Amino acid sequence: MNPKISDFGMARIFGGDQIEENTNRVVGTHGYIAPEYAFNGLFSIKSDIFSFGIIVLEIISGKRSRIFRPGNNSLTLTGHAWKLMKEGRAIEMLDECLNDSYNLCEVLRCIHVGLLCVQQNPMDRPSMYSVVLMLGSECALPQPEKPGYFMEKKSPQKLSESSSTNELTLSVLEPR
Repeated sequence: MNPKISDFGMARIFGGDQIEENTNRVVGTHGYIAPEYAFNGLFSIKSDIFSFGIIVLEIISGKRSRIFRPGNNSLTLTGHAWKLMKEGRAIEMLDECLNDSYNLCEVLRCIHVGLLCVQQNPMDRPSMYSVVLMLGSECALPQPEKPGYFMEKKSPQKLSESSSTNELTLSVLEPR
């Protein structure tokens, strides 16, 4: 009877007193799976925190994490939110359909807490108890580190005059 946010099927592999488990293959809903589980198969209560953070950012932005495409860069939803926050423009993430029916301080706090939940390192993510306290109070919040699945398009490097170019040859093999 302990719900798991990341995936209902994941809750079945846990015993009542377990806080961590290894699986032989990755199962779960793409877009909500924590990086440590996707890459190493290690699932913990911090994986649920990651999933909760994704849900918070999706609710605020009105966009789904898996199909998020901001303009002409390759940032993920979490990367986009983190970048906007670092630039002091986090409010730009807000779903336009909300018009002016929101409290600015509460929205910015939710984005901040959501980013704390999706940090790359599971040890940096808060506990759910801390998340509830952060959302329900006005206490100072720590700055989030880079989120999981942060991807950013790099600008192509220009070849300098001193660099070498390789020529490609193609050999076609024919049977005897």
